[in-house]
Amino acid sequence: MDGTLTYTLQDLCDSVNYALRQMGWPERSLEEVRSFVGNGVRRLVERSVPCRFVSCDPVATDRCFAIFQKHYLEHCQDNTRLYEGVAEMLQAVRQRGYKTAVVSNKLQAGVDELRERFFDDWIDVAIGQRDGVPLKPAPDMVELALKALGTTREEAVYVGDSEVDVATARNSGLPCVSVLWGFRDRDVLLEAGARVFINHPSELLEILK
Repeated sequence: MDGTLTYTLQDLCDSVNYALRQMGWPERSLEEVRSFVGNGVRRLVERSVPCRFVSCDPVATDRCFAIFQKHYLEHCQDNTRLYEGVAEMLQAVRQRGYKTAVVSNKLQAGVDELRERFFDDWIDVAIGQRDGVPLKPAPDMVELALKALGTTREEAVYVGDSEVDVATARNSGLPCVSVLWGFRDRDVLLEAGARVFINHPSELLEILK
């Protein structure tokens, strides 16, 4: 969802910095937050907290995370928007009879809220962070999505914007399409093992053919 379908970086950054301010800690730049996302919001907050507090004061880090969670759930739609061409691509995918799912390390409540706002007519299944399910790049979320869709990995393709997504696809046994409009650049994706790239959502339709 983040970095592939929706631009969510500004809202994530704003909530991180709100929590850091409440704790009396220095704020992070947008580019720093960009580099921290991908492994779930807990890791985002841990990476944003000054290093000395993560190791020596985990209670303070927990408090910072709780502040972030509350603020983000209330403000996750302030600046978030679809990337250009995503709506048209999803509509075309649906018209061609494909099933679709989101697997995200974002909190399930945030996934549900953004799905309701942007994707209710286009996304069949939306899997977010939930208790007892390992985060990406573990394959568990993908396996849940495939089961909910009633399909198999042989009939699926994984689309993502980060090195975490490349690893998730590999761990799930799926071919991966990496998008170049998201949170990571081509060099990072290449280093992670990405081999198929698209520059615009419309290009995905040609690959699916």
